[in-house]
Amino acid sequence: MSDRKCDLVIIGGGPAGLAAASAAREAGVKDICILERDKKLGGILNQCIHNGFGLHTFKEELTGPEYAARFIKKVKEQDIPYMLDTMVVDLSADPASGEKLVMAMNKEEGIFTLRAGAVILAMGCRERSRGALNIPGYRPAGIYSAGTAQHYVNIEGRMPGKEVVILGSGDIGLIMARRMTLEGAKVKVVAELMPYSGGLKRNIVQCLNDFDIPLKLSHTVVDIKGKERVEGVTIAEVGPDRKPIPGTEEFYSCDTLLLSCGLLPENELSRQLGVDLSPVTGGPVVDESLETNIPGVFACGNVLHVHDLVDYVSGEAAVAGENAATYLKERAGKAEAAKKEADIRIVTKNGVRYSVPSTIHMEQMADKLTVRFRVGDVYKDKVLCVYLGEDQVSRTAKRVMAPGEMEQVILLKSKLLEIAGGSIDEKHNTLTITIEEK
Repeated sequence: MSDRKCDLVIIGGGPAGLAAASAAREAGVKDICILERDKKLGGILNQCIHNGFGLHTFKEELTGPEYAARFIKKVKEQDIPYMLDTMVVDLSADPASGEKLVMAMNKEEGIFTLRAGAVILAMGCRERSRGALNIPGYRPAGIYSAGTAQHYVNIEGRMPGKEVVILGSGDIGLIMARRMTLEGAKVKVVAELMPYSGGLKRNIVQCLNDFDIPLKLSHTVVDIKGKERVEGVTIAEVGPDRKPIPGTEEFYSCDTLLLSCGLLPENELSRQLGVDLSPVTGGPVVDESLETNIPGVFACGNVLHVHDLVDYVSGEAAVAGENAATYLKERAGKAEAAKKEADIRIVTKNGVRYSVPSTIHMEQMADKLTVRFRVGDVYKDKVLCVYLGEDQVSRTAKRVMAPGEMEQVILLKSKLLEIAGGSIDEKHNTLTITIEEK
């Protein structure tokens, strides 16, 4: 088993890993290695052949593969090494040196270990499976996650079925409702457990409304008919307790059930290393530098929290790459330092579910910091407020806020220090993001 050193290891070669690698190289890191378990770079974008990507990053509308190709080209032009068909199987830290030990394997090299000065976690996310949803009934053929169906149709050119019911209104499910329709299938209905959609408003309009596909909110699948192959599903309305209401059952004949019931950040490796994970997002808890509780370990993209736009993934990943470069420069020639306690803790209240980051070190904070978050329900005509201690930082009227759309606030370092009187004290060590009435 070989063992060699590398300044920066990036786990994942999707949009987050590529953008992080490129930014780190531009910031001066020479020894970088991207590890990707798939046979090519680009991650999930390779199967997202619809357009709508790149409006923020490139000011033009691209397909997923086109967007990925821009970053793949950049990484190749920067001569950043990458290894494909390579699975990371273990992640740990050497307490003596502070190096991160990244154990991986592939067919060419077998099992090998990279001793990294810093690591960027960019493993992305996975879909919730049927087993995680506790849907009753037999387990016949014809039940797929929406992402698996997308892979079959867009990559392999195979249709999962002809008559489709979709459970969950996540963006992949909405996009697959349109895709299956365009390929000649009949999408009978999209059922959503929650009283609101989990996808972007534009996808509801373009993928469902434009094709007259019904969306039934507060509904779920209560039974699946068929033993060898799906023959139909029964959906029912659910009450506020999310339990089916007797007497509301409706049967839809179909040969395919697609599941689009949320995404989970892939953090098995993070957990092995001892990274603190958020109980809300399932992703690492990070500070303003996107650094985890483990010094020199950064996280970005969907492994951190599920994004709605890949443009935000790339922007966030670039921040992680730049900060990993700063960490390596400061660490050069020094022993591993203990991680400093944050100056400010970010608290979310009254419908704001979480924030990224969740802590701020004022010394490391840039002049402008973007804090992203999601709300837990649909809020109309409310006010989004930010407080430093008991002093108000900002107050913004919001016409609509919904769980499917990521929100953000921009913090100015100069304003925070001005409010705190020049330095952060005990009265100003908490920043609260909350929803209030007008």
